[in-house]
Amino acid sequence: MEVKKNIMKQSIKTIMIVAGEASGDTHGAHLIKAMLSRNKNTQFIGVGGDQMKKAGAKIYVHLKDLSVVGITEVFSKRGGIIAGLNTAKDLLREKRPDLLILIDYPDFNLNLARTAKNLDISVLYYISPQIWAWRSGRVKKIKHRVDHVAVILPFEADFYRKYKVPVTYVGHPLLEHPAISLPDIKKDPKIKTIGLLPGSRDGEINNLLPIMAKTANILAGTYDDIQFLIPRAPTIQKEQIQGILDQCQGNNNPKFLIVDYEARQVFHQSDLVIVASGTATLEAALAETPMIIIYRVSYISYYLVKILIHCPHIGLANLVAGQRVVPELMQDDASPEKIHQTACQLLDNPDRMEKIRRKLKMVRQRLGGPGASQKTANIAFQLIKQKKLSNMK
Repeated sequence: MEVKKNIMKQSIKTIMIVAGEASGDTHGAHLIKAMLSRNKNTQFIGVGGDQMKKAGAKIYVHLKDLSVVGITEVFSKRGGIIAGLNTAKDLLREKRPDLLILIDYPDFNLNLARTAKNLDISVLYYISPQIWAWRSGRVKKIKHRVDHVAVILPFEADFYRKYKVPVTYVGHPLLEHPAISLPDIKKDPKIKTIGLLPGSRDGEINNLLPIMAKTANILAGTYDDIQFLIPRAPTIQKEQIQGILDQCQGNNNPKFLIVDYEARQVFHQSDLVIVASGTATLEAALAETPMIIIYRVSYISYYLVKILIHCPHIGLANLVAGQRVVPELMQDDASPEKIHQTACQLLDNPDRMEKIRRKLKMVRQRLGGPGASQKTANIAFQLIKQKKLSNMK
């Protein structure tokens, strides 16, 4: 009996998985479920959030202590990020996992990958950094420190192949999310519904929600029947959102609805969404919902981004489409007045809105089909198998 227990213990695989943001936590949770469906004798440890924990991972560092947007804004959480990185490195040394899976969050994860390679631990990068857009020199670090890259955008694979980095295009994980039920918002067709999505991090909420709230106040003075949906991310307290709305209410008393729905539920309920640049723009595209993408950080961060990023668009929806399908308003252009003007141009032009919806359908087609988590799970287990065979030689 004791021998049998020891054999079972040896057969259990330990996977360390690291996600530093809310979207990565979601994709990590789906990957954990996919791997457990293949092999129940797999345990997960690492860095992430509530969704990865619910999926079965033991979380040693919570992403709420790590999430930040912008270059200079990193300094506000520098202490937590360094502490989290040190904990993650200690975890690698103590647990010696069979595989390290990294999800986006590049500076943190590439640092961690170096420690893993020094410990001879295989590394899989799932949802790689956007090095095709900026700081492309990081591909050398990835080639040296990462055993395989699983990419989720169709043009990323060619970039990595050019540098002879082992890569597989697995499709976008957003396409495998289960069907959703739409919330029971009794919507009069005459009422315009605008979704406001400032992001899932404190910095984004504090930076972008006041701009969106002031825009809503102007729009409420322009249209008699209009309401605004604000989905609350699990990482954000409702009181934080309400406090900002109270400060920016304005004279036109816009109707705000703070909801605990998923973002994609809000997309399906909205005529138009005003959304922070990021993964949410792809979710809106998949729902074929017209949007205005906004991006605003500190001026130092913005000018550094302008110097470093060589990309025609900031929105993933536009990048995948290969053209400016939906408006993008950056920095000073992301003002309540400019957003209001752009929103009116869309809301008052049904033909243009329909044209946007048709082009967003093309974005969905370019992202391929579902199955990203299962494909990535296959790569993960293959890397574990290869390492085992290598160690037996």
